[in-house]
Amino acid sequence: MRAGSSREKPSNNRHDPPPAGARKSWRSPLEERLTRADLSSRRARLLRTILNHAEDTYFLTSRKLAERYEVDVATIVRTIQALGYEKYEDFVSDLRAHFVLNITPYTVMKAATREHRSIANHVQHSLEMDTQNLAALRASLDVERVVAATLSYMLAYTLTTLGFHAESPIGATGTVQQRINLLGPKDLVIAISFGRCLRETVNAARRAHALGVPTFGITDTDRSPIARYCDSFWTAPVGNPAFNGSYVAPMAALNALLVACAHIRPQRTLALLKQKQEELLSGTRWFPLEEQETGTELLEDGNGNRTQHTI
Repeated sequence: MRAGSSREKPSNNRHDPPPAGARKSWRSPLEERLTRADLSSRRARLLRTILNHAEDTYFLTSRKLAERYEVDVATIVRTIQALGYEKYEDFVSDLRAHFVLNITPYTVMKAATREHRSIANHVQHSLEMDTQNLAALRASLDVERVVAATLSYMLAYTLTTLGFHAESPIGATGTVQQRINLLGPKDLVIAISFGRCLRETVNAARRAHALGVPTFGITDTDRSPIARYCDSFWTAPVGNPAFNGSYVAPMAALNALLVACAHIRPQRTLALLKQKQEELLSGTRWFPLEEQETGTELLEDGNGNRTQHTI
């Protein structure tokens, strides 16, 4: 990872440091440069437009970027040089970082649908990215900070986000059994357990099967009780030198399953994720962005174009 300062030209402008205790907005490195640079209104407007549509611009060449905004390549080059970049590649690198820092489920899904992959290819891509993420994790892992997540809760939460009616029953055995009794042949029970498998999970799968409810298992071996009693199953090994095992493979399996579900009806998924994104942006869950600090907001029309409005 390269530091932004290694690509920045010395500037003749001097800025006094903010007073102690002053509130500082969260910005990407590229936004920091844009804020500090002495730019003409035309260049500032061009750069702000590029940043606001980073999901559509971070992968473009200088020629394609110029064509998109109907300017010549020289204008693009001079504009990024005014920000302190010596090479276009360095600007694109920070633009991609800006996109990643502001990424949302909606922008990820929007970008994925443009690739026109099959569902099988989307699943394969998900597994390849998990492999890359594992390599990065291996290089930088602080073992003491690893925390396990509840697989069933994560799966149910994300499936609900994608428009599926899903839940992860919490409570005593009776609660789980009562939920199973309400299901029918058009529903699906997903049972997740490993090793000897939890009695409650296995019994839920058996009860569902007896009632004619389809069952699907995620477990660590084809000889486990989950594999034995479910209609079909995936095996995701959890072997690890640690005493509590490793749930990386099951998480990758769940990610692959969610990717497939998202792309069964991609337009519905996009609509739901866009609605959720708008709700999140209008709330107070996230640390405020620069435009929120200065009393402005970004509004997006039906064509995906964003404009800045004073609140």
